[in-house]
Amino acid sequence: MLSRVANSIYWMSRYVERAESVARFIEVTLNFILDQPDHDVEQWEPLVRATGDEEYFNEHYGAYTAANVQQFLTFDTDYHSSVRTSISNARENARTVCEAISSEAWEQLNSFYHFVRAAERSPQQPPNAGFYDDVVQHSYHLGGILDATMTRDTGWNFANAGRFLERADKTSRILDVKYFTLLRNVSDMNTTFDDLLWSSVLRSVSSFEMFRKRYHTLTVERIVDFLILDSKFPRAVRYSLQQARHSLSEVDGPVAEFQNEAILQTDALLDRLDATSARQIIDGGMHEFVDSLQHSLNMIGEAVHETYFALKAFPATQSQSQMQTQS
Repeated sequence: MLSRVANSIYWMSRYVERAESVARFIEVTLNFILDQPDHDVEQWEPLVRATGDEEYFNEHYGAYTAANVQQFLTFDTDYHSSVRTSISNARENARTVCEAISSEAWEQLNSFYHFVRAAERSPQQPPNAGFYDDVVQHSYHLGGILDATMTRDTGWNFANAGRFLERADKTSRILDVKYFTLLRNVSDMNTTFDDLLWSSVLRSVSSFEMFRKRYHTLTVERIVDFLILDSKFPRAVRYSLQQARHSLSEVDGPVAEFQNEAILQTDALLDRLDATSARQIIDGGMHEFVDSLQHSLNMIGEAVHETYFALKAFPATQSQSQMQTQS
């Protein structure tokens, strides 16, 4: 498989995971506000902070209202990480390499795209929580089809690596912004609001039941340990990095594994996580830790591009044409 198809499959998967993650954050926020209506406004600003694109939001929207933030994160076609843009990009990447995925996967992704477009044209704006749950279900469906219909070859490994690198990014971001919300309102710590907020964090990554299965009480330290350092929960940062690393190692790439910068960068980050604890993360500053983690994830993403997609040849299993660059 040459770089163009590998690049498109990788980004198709990342964009679908991105759309799902954004939908999760909004759905959980909407449900949280139903329980805590007095905290409405302060719940929307952190979602924008999680994107790192406050400057764009402030320029185009201004106030952190539910309608503005939902439009920004859901349907803004000029914003690179909205649900609408992500699914459009995923569909375009898949369209250019239809021969590399199953027809069932293409049909599901196409259906996903038209579902989002129909919601965009709906007079019911902003969408309710049910829409965002449907986005998550569409993503689940597509992921299941890809897992059930793709040969475990280079294409599948790139799809899997893209999915899990994006997941590691988004899990760390939501943990950071919710922690920021609590620090901004110290009086809410160790209150019912505190418990509800952390429960919403767990629900935003579908981890509430698995967390409670292991722990009986909610504490910040336990949640950080579970969502960042756990090696068995599939939305934890460490687990996601392990899966991405495994998939990259399965690719017959242009360089040996011990020279593969993407794998070396991933190993370095995994070693760092192995050497730390949840208490050390909290004491050292959650935001500072996540900032550093984001930098490392960006470096891994750049290394994946340079190693596999930047017009470097590696063993081909399908004929392909020119490379498609993604940003």
